[in-house]
Amino acid sequence: MQIHVNTDKTIERHAGLDDHVHNVVSTALNRFGEHISRVEVHLSNNHAQKSADGEIRCTIEARLNGYQPIAVSDHDATLHQSISGAVEKLKRSVDSTLGRLYDKRHATPDFEEQAE
Repeated sequence: MQIHVNTDKTIERHAGLDDHVHNVVSTALNRFGEHISRVEVHLSNNHAQKSADGEIRCTIEARLNGYQPIAVSDHDATLHQSISGAVEKLKRSVDSTLGRLYDKRHATPDFEEQAE
């Protein structure tokens, strides 16, 4: 799973930030690793656009092999909080999506009950 970090001009990107994002994302999505080819993380500061939820925005898009990408975002007061919030949303969304796909693949009609 490739993890790419992108920032706007208001967020200072440095090795520590990249390492933090990689650690948080890979830890949260580790169990889905074989299903996810790439994760794009976008960080921005919406200071110019006052947001009721917070100024820092983290948007994450996960590319699932063979399926549509899943995108989530979170606004919070700090960079670490917005990253954590978005990662938790993504984890739940990927789990839900893959769970539904697994259920559809393994659902077998009960022909004996239908014949009765």
